Amino acid sequence: MSTSDSFNQYLDKAVRHYASLFTLPSYRKSLAFSAVVCLAMGLPYTFVFYRSILGLIGGLALGVTLFTLTVLLNYFLRLCIFVKDPVYDLRRIAALSLSCWILWLPFVLIGSVAAVLFNVTWAVKLCLLGFSAVLIFRLIVLYVTSSSGTMRFLAASIIPPLVFLASFTFLWLDVASLFGVLVFLLCAFCTAFISSFLFIALLNNVGNKAVGFPSLSIFRAFLLNWIADLNAPFEGFLEKLGVERSLDVSILRFNKGDRSIFVIVPSVHPGPFKNVGSSLLPSMLKGDIERELDGVACVPLGLLGHDYDLTSQVESQKIVEYVVKSAATVKADVDKATRFVKVQNELATVCCQIFGETVLLTLSLAPKTTEDLPPELGFILQRKAEKLGLKNCVFVNAHNSIDGAVDLKDALDALESAAALCLEKAASLDKLPFKVGAATVKPKEYGLSDGMGLGGITVVVVEVGGQKTAYVVFDGNNMVSGLREKILSALVSMGIHDGEILTTDTHSVNAVTLNARGYHPIGEVMNHEKLIDYVNEATRVALASLSPAKVGFRCIKVPRVKVIGREALEKLCVLTDVVIQRAKKAAALLFPATFLLLMLVLLWV
Repeated sequence: MSTSDSFNQYLDKAVRHYASLFTLPSYRKSLAFSAVVCLAMGLPYTFVFYRSILGLIGGLALGVTLFTLTVLLNYFLRLCIFVKDPVYDLRRIAALSLSCWILWLPFVLIGSVAAVLFNVTWAVKLCLLGFSAVLIFRLIVLYVTSSSGTMRFLAASIIPPLVFLASFTFLWLDVASLFGVLVFLLCAFCTAFISSFLFIALLNNVGNKAVGFPSLSIFRAFLLNWIADLNAPFEGFLEKLGVERSLDVSILRFNKGDRSIFVIVPSVHPGPFKNVGSSLLPSMLKGDIERELDGVACVPLGLLGHDYDLTSQVESQKIVEYVVKSAATVKADVDKATRFVKVQNELATVCCQIFGETVLLTLSLAPKTTEDLPPELGFILQRKAEKLGLKNCVFVNAHNSIDGAVDLKDALDALESAAALCLEKAASLDKLPFKVGAATVKPKEYGLSDGMGLGGITVVVVEVGGQKTAYVVFDGNNMVSGLREKILSALVSMGIHDGEILTTDTHSVNAVTLNARGYHPIGEVMNHEKLIDYVNEATRVALASLSPAKVGFRCIKVPRVKVIGREALEKLCVLTDVVIQRAKKAAALLFPATFLLLMLVLLWV
């Protein structure tokens, strides 16, 4: 669990870094701030050259001109340069323009002060130096983020700063040498290109050494996924880094009349985020099984971590097709099950029910944090079950509480101890005829940004010997601490004797919000009473559909499926931090040297 936790921490941290890039002002705010900055530049700068009321009027005119050009160039870039670029809509172009003005502003203000104190030529020199800073900034930002091609990237980097610079030049006619300005611009372009691409090369080298791909290409692929939902570019890297494995999928099938209920537990982690890899696998499996086999399905989480993320949606579809085909052939011919058993200790809660010869066992640390659990725990529990004569086991990580950190050793010891006792108790019980009912509700007011996956809420009710048990499965990534207990308490009033709350751990809800965690667990931004109402609604339907059932089990092995793998995943997640550190060091050395060189050129010309 510690390894999986570290993966989660690295991944969440990486997502937060990327998310910070999208906390941009609205288009209107960007324009308003740009107007203020343009006026703040125009007024003092013009007054330096014309120290009278004419200078103030001219400064106002310059500010208005700069702002008007900003708006026109924003539209030009969007309609002519970035017309097919999924990243640069008008809002992001406006934010880029605002950033450039903010970067240019201190050069203009310092130049204005220096012009008053020393010589008016300092206003020209500092303005040119600010132009160089903006040019370097645009070259780097647009190279990293734009996917519009080399010529368009260069046009978007160069044209706006040149147009803005031209607006200042009418003030320089009597104080600056045209030849000197042209010489500096030539030096500025050469220096900007060299320093920008050296900086980019230094960052790309980190990725080339770590994973064999340029860092910024991976970053651009992430942007395309975050902004435009394009999964293929990022999955292209994952496919090349992935490793092939044969993956187990446990299928528990209940037949009742002309309908079936399926509990599917794949050895696949539903990540890494959004629509990439296997993030959508729980809802994909549920949807296809229900559509093809006319039943109700749920896909709780197994015992595994992010190293079992699939590399692409293509691999997910391979799993889905294999499982649907296999689920159709599972024979449900056993009509006996034990009552539901729950064992709790100071930290863990383990629930167990045996259907025929198959154990369904859930593990939770609620109300403490229950995150990914290692497959090794499953191997240990499998051996314990076999000693009791139980060969078929389906182990489920309830993944139903998030509330700080939990000590790994204590958690695993508590889970193993509770599970061993729970297995013994369940194995000692008589098996009786049972009934099953199930239903799914999909809350309309909650979506991915709220933490609710496409699979909604599924309730499976099992009745054995008069005892009614509810398995409630949320298609989400974990649950706020305390909500599980509220739901279980509410179910008692509906005649449910016991049960467990589970989540699928779908990462389709990850990287779709800009909060610190990068996603919302179930109940963090959802009304708890509404959620309980939805659970009650599904439970009522499930209870109404209770009827005698038979059960069947099959564990299939899906061959040659590509997963990201532990090593590649860790490198990818750590890469973000390493690149940021390299960027800070490179910027601290490279750009001061660049501006020192440009200052020397300015002093010469």
